Amino acid sequence: MKRFPWGLTLVVVPAVAVLIGLGSWQLQRLAWKNGLIAGSGVAATQPRVPLLDIYGDGTSLEFRRITVECAGLASAPFVEMRSIVDGDGGVRLYSLCRSEGIKTPLLVDRGFVADDVTERPPVAVSDTPLAIEGELRQVPAASWLTPASDGKTFYAPEPAAMAKALGAPGPAGPVMIFATVSTNPGFAALRPSAPPASFSNNHLGYALTWFGLALALVGVYVAMLGRSRSSSRSGSTAPGKKDIP
Repeated sequence: MKRFPWGLTLVVVPAVAVLIGLGSWQLQRLAWKNGLIAGSGVAATQPRVPLLDIYGDGTSLEFRRITVECAGLASAPFVEMRSIVDGDGGVRLYSLCRSEGIKTPLLVDRGFVADDVTERPPVAVSDTPLAIEGELRQVPAASWLTPASDGKTFYAPEPAAMAKALGAPGPAGPVMIFATVSTNPGFAALRPSAPPASFSNNHLGYALTWFGLALALVGVYVAMLGRSRSSSRSGSTAPGKKDIP
């Protein structure tokens, strides 16, 4: 009798477990994405409010439309992040918002500058308040595939590292302000552009794909197991016929 295929089993069982785990993770992502879409829709219907009225009170800040005064923002130091807007390559400029009542360092995405523009907004020490309108966004963690920053140019939003590069007294939180009005009216090349609140939601399809692969792998395993047993039975020695003298 042929031995049970332990080697095949030890390969298939962990593989099926991984595929089921990936499918379950995609279902969790589906629930998260549905909540994000619903939250963005609710935030879009709410009136614009002063940031200090909601900052730190436990209210969800994601996608909220706000107004805020940032001291010296028009000439504040900035770091750059590589980006593409409407098919054009360029950089986005990030500065700290210095505002009375905000204790945690808060970054402002001031807008986009295309690669064919070499000038930048002036940098100077100033306490002149600048009132802006913007949208709050929760920034996801950078992927491990994101190139490392040199402290001046970034390749993904990194609030903590950006705030440190700008000399913030402490780490910045994951929430950023995306300016929707110009922070430098005299510098037209800087285009305020909050990312659109649009989402791809393919997580259910991904989950079904992973679960389908797990089911297919189980089917292949069962078929191979059945073939192995059939081969074992057919290969067993049948009683031989004796010759008649």
